[in-house]
Amino acid sequence: MKQYLFTIILTATITFALSWAVWRLSLRFKLYPGIRERDVHKTPTPRLGGVAIFLGIAAAIGASAANPFFEIMWSPPQTMWSVLGAALLIAVTGAIDDLWDLDWFIKLGVQFLAAGVITVGGGLQILSLPIGDMILVSSWVSIGVTMFAIVMVMNAVNFIDGLDGLVAGVCLIANGVFFVYAYILTRDSGASSYFNLATFLAAVLIGACLGFLPLNWSPAKLFMGDSGALVMGLLMATSAVSLTGQMPASALDPEQFGRSQLLGSFLPILLPLVVILLPLLDFGLAVFRRMRAGKSPFSPDRKHLHHRMLDLGHRDRDAVLIFYAWTAIASLAVLLMYIASSEDWPGGYLVGVGFGVLGGAACLVVTFSPTRRRSDRAGTTRAAPRPTAPPAAQPTTRPTTRPTAQPTTQPREPE
Repeated sequence: MKQYLFTIILTATITFALSWAVWRLSLRFKLYPGIRERDVHKTPTPRLGGVAIFLGIAAAIGASAANPFFEIMWSPPQTMWSVLGAALLIAVTGAIDDLWDLDWFIKLGVQFLAAGVITVGGGLQILSLPIGDMILVSSWVSIGVTMFAIVMVMNAVNFIDGLDGLVAGVCLIANGVFFVYAYILTRDSGASSYFNLATFLAAVLIGACLGFLPLNWSPAKLFMGDSGALVMGLLMATSAVSLTGQMPASALDPEQFGRSQLLGSFLPILLPLVVILLPLLDFGLAVFRRMRAGKSPFSPDRKHLHHRMLDLGHRDRDAVLIFYAWTAIASLAVLLMYIASSEDWPGGYLVGVGFGVLGGAACLVVTFSPTRRRSDRAGTTRAAPRPTAPPAAQPTTRPTTRPTAQPTTQPREPE
């Protein structure tokens, strides 16, 4: 655990220093685009934070090569090099798009190319699913399913990048919960070492989010842009595939999950999906909405979930915090289901279910009780008309050259 803590601190420190440098250089050389119609911010802001995020992640990966505790990840080395190469490809393409707006078809092609580098070049594929020892029928099917899953998660994370601190905070919470989950799942599977690619990438992403968030918190000085959001999604998907997709169901003891063997088999793939539930929901709604309107699924609009939160009456920070709460409640509920079942807690997985129900109900109340609407109602109450005497006549200060058609002692009609 100390090695993972060191990785988090190292990545956060490097990412913060590089984010500050990118911000200063972007301001000096005016490396920021104009404000688009769908943007929420009102001041032109640099979007190259993803460059700092990638470099911080690359530095952490480079440091792991010299750390004997992470030696197992570099044997064979092509897996790590493929992850780094795919992240570099996405970061460069995203940075170009952040400056000059690439066509969506080009970006999608590069995303599938990066996913192919990881699945074919690095050998990371969804070979099996822990639901009744489900095995995918062929290597080509495994490659296709894995590439599609990686590209989908990349775009899902990128789609919610619309408010200050939203993606960085959501990914911080999601990867924090996933790190704990991956660590416990590795322990329960009887692995000889707790050091693996899934927990390492989760730790690196935690550090990158911690280092970038101070400059991205509202009011943001720096945005991560596509270069940051897509890299985040790429590595989150890679982390989940490296853990869940290649772990056979036989590695887990069904009896540790109490009465429900199906639930115990399903939990290992449920949490990786739940931690990115909001991005996936926003992505699915956006694709459906745009295709129904006869548009490209990647054509931008102002109807994402965070836009709808603002339309409900939430302030920017309030909407971001509500997204944080939903992510934390959903992911922690599934994590508690897994821990309670494996540790034989009283009530079993119902502990997690109860936490999710209560937390979800609280989030619903907050979501549909916007702060701005409450303050407007309070302001209306405070501004209720009170009986007052008509104002006394005041000497007119108008120029004497202008005739006054009405007596100045008459009260003015309300506007």
